[in-house]
Amino acid sequence: MFNGISKKISLRFGLFERDYCSKFSNLIYPLVALALLVIIWEILVYIFSVRSYILPPPSLIFKELFFGGNEVDSGIGYYLNHGFITLLEAVSGFMIGSVVAFLLASIMVHSNLMDRTIYPLAVLVKVTPLVAIVPLFVIWFGFGLVPKILIAALITFFPVMINSLIGFRSVNHEILDLFHSVAASNWKVFRRLRVPSSLPYIFAALRIAAPLSVIGAIVGEWFTGNVGLGSVIVVAHNNLDMPKVFAAVIVLACIGIGLTTCIIILEKYLIFWKELSTND
Repeated sequence: MFNGISKKISLRFGLFERDYCSKFSNLIYPLVALALLVIIWEILVYIFSVRSYILPPPSLIFKELFFGGNEVDSGIGYYLNHGFITLLEAVSGFMIGSVVAFLLASIMVHSNLMDRTIYPLAVLVKVTPLVAIVPLFVIWFGFGLVPKILIAALITFFPVMINSLIGFRSVNHEILDLFHSVAASNWKVFRRLRVPSSLPYIFAALRIAAPLSVIGAIVGEWFTGNVGLGSVIVVAHNNLDMPKVFAAVIVLACIGIGLTTCIIILEKYLIFWKELSTND
């Protein structure tokens, strides 16, 4: 038994080591391109004497982000505090929207009636502009975290539900017939066959939904409060403080990249057999 467990662990983390070593080498080219872009940006702003309230140089943005400007509300601690609030809203909405989407897809795959009932409502939610919903949430739930979390959950919900439903239905019919031949219950078919078969589809949706949840949180912050990076961007924009706007955008980009990276790592760990079949 212990040999089997150790073999599984070595397979998973062995794949991690090989995969991420190659991925790290692939990061060199975009990082070099990004560095060149920043250098060219700095030079062009200096040559053409562009005003900072139109396009600040990267050096001024990094100074605002890491060391702070002339105001008290600046510096890395300021952006980390607001970034943590935005991250909390995005992750909370992401988890709520994903769980609800997974549960509804689980019901829809077993009931044609529920499928015909829920799917049009889900499409209705999808096509409704978020900016039209936020004022309603403010009236109903106030100016706290709840409206922002709900917006993040709404924008996360649809792609996860659709991909989960497709994944549940994309099972090998021969294996499904085998389960039915041994009189397996619907719960065993779902747990042993449909869920494992749907994991690649679900994680594909989660990779899309993770950065979308950050967008939902930002949209909510534009309307509903004075905390979070969304409110920082609105206030800085109104004051023509472009270095602060760019600094907040950089932190938001790091949050989105971090969430997507966490999803990819979890996917590599849970669906390690996919990498094995690819390598074979």
